[in-house]
Amino acid sequence: MTFTAIESTYLTGQRLGRLATVSAQGKPQIVPVSFQLNADGTIDIGGPNPDARRYHNVRANPNVSFVVDDMTPDDPAEVKPGWGRGVEIRGVAEILTVEVPPVAPEWFAKEIIRIHPRRVHSWHIDHAAPEGEWRTIA
Repeated sequence: MTFTAIESTYLTGQRLGRLATVSAQGKPQIVPVSFQLNADGTIDIGGPNPDARRYHNVRANPNVSFVVDDMTPDDPAEVKPGWGRGVEIRGVAEILTVEVPPVAPEWFAKEIIRIHPRRVHSWHIDHAAPEGEWRTIA
């Protein structure tokens, strides 16, 4: 199991995350991206330009970090109302060509970045563990 049920629900309810990659020269890059959580626990990221810097960076160094976060609603029923919440995924990425892009297939390229999670950190999304947790997946 890569993600808990609560983490999966949170991730599928979000549309935007931030992908952090590192160039061959060791320079970091963080970009906002749309994504899809797959049934096998991998994450697919696409875009209209497969020549974008993030693709070059993944080819040079497949170690990535991906964060999906937002603010909790100001609702007493929420975990930590008015605080930040989210999921950070550290993993190894690969570039694949797919038949149908996972997001916006009408204008996204067929080349995608797929993240294979290795470590997961979630916070303020689970009432049973409000401070969150770190887990090593593989």
